[in-house]
Amino acid sequence: MRRLCATLAVATLALTACAQVPPVAPTPTVPADSAAPTAPDASPTPTPTVASCADAAAALSLRERAGQLVMLGVTGDLDSAESAAITNGAAGSVILMGNTTGGVAATKARTQAIAKLAGPSGMLIAVDQEGGTVQRLKGPGFDTMPSAREQAKLPASELAAEAKRWGGQLAEAGVQLALAPVADVVPADRASTNEPIGKLGRGYGSTPEAVAGHVVAFITGMDAAGVATSPKHFPNLGRVVGNTDFVSKVVDDETTRDDPALEPYRQAIEAGVETVMVATAFYTKIDPDAPAAFSRAVVGILRDDLGFDGVIVSDDLGVAKAVASVPASERAVRFVRAGGDLAISVDPVAGVRMIEGLTSAAERDPEFAARVTESSARVLGLKAARGLTTCDAVVG
Repeated sequence: MRRLCATLAVATLALTACAQVPPVAPTPTVPADSAAPTAPDASPTPTPTVASCADAAAALSLRERAGQLVMLGVTGDLDSAESAAITNGAAGSVILMGNTTGGVAATKARTQAIAKLAGPSGMLIAVDQEGGTVQRLKGPGFDTMPSAREQAKLPASELAAEAKRWGGQLAEAGVQLALAPVADVVPADRASTNEPIGKLGRGYGSTPEAVAGHVVAFITGMDAAGVATSPKHFPNLGRVVGNTDFVSKVVDDETTRDDPALEPYRQAIEAGVETVMVATAFYTKIDPDAPAAFSRAVVGILRDDLGFDGVIVSDDLGVAKAVASVPASERAVRFVRAGGDLAISVDPVAGVRMIEGLTSAAERDPEFAARVTESSARVLGLKAARGLTTCDAVVG
């Protein structure tokens, strides 16, 4: 469902990687959480290291390396304009946009058509599949997933089992990455005013411990089905009012570098999660000058404080109001300079401009070119872990 030539249409489709959802009426305040459930023992499949795929990344052309760092939106059946955007941009991953009801078989036909455009580096296919208001893929073969608010009522072991089944459906349909679960901690007294999470029932609760237990359970279940996950929206969207998809500057003036709300991410990383999504809100107590996705200080918390060496994914940089003032060609450059790896653009036109911007910046700046190579190696490692390629195959 992605119309390459219609940016307005893409914006209207909404529901981006942050899962844009039109404003809805306030929902009742979530009651205080009980003790956090115990997560299952299993942990996600380890991702090959950056070093193990360094030669593979270096073997790609500079544009191909840049293409590994941008995820383009695909809306509905793959059309010629979308195919051209993927191939001409050398994009290495896509996000399935639009709420579809065709079921597993129809989705598999979509993903197979997309996968045919991949070279030896493979094609990573992702989707927003949280449950509740944010479930892109429905129809025969896909269960109706409850919202995170409802999932939170399950013990961790039961949620892991449910997530394994949901993940199996995604895997059968040709999807390797679920852009979920939501790891944001929404204080109980803000559930009715927090636009992106609380009002939509997208959160697991109001304490870091309760949220962490369910986040790990969801991750573990999906991994058991062969699907990677991306907890979001780092460092925390639970205390904001506005939605970054629709508001130009969303500000959190409370979250700190050692905030208790980081606990869900800490536990997800300890469990071996392969990707983490970074928000586009401003966190003034960490970095007042840049949105999280463009902030070395925010990304540094993930890399340095929490020890995460997986793929750092951005929230949507294509049509989100939060980044609209930045030229499209500069958005992925700023993200990668900050330490990010994979920039999402639900608008493929903007996404191709991001690839061009990355390529141009890398041609001018050897130090930045090294960053592009490092991040492309990390993305290739994720693909290898999910059976989409081998780093030896890329070199060969």
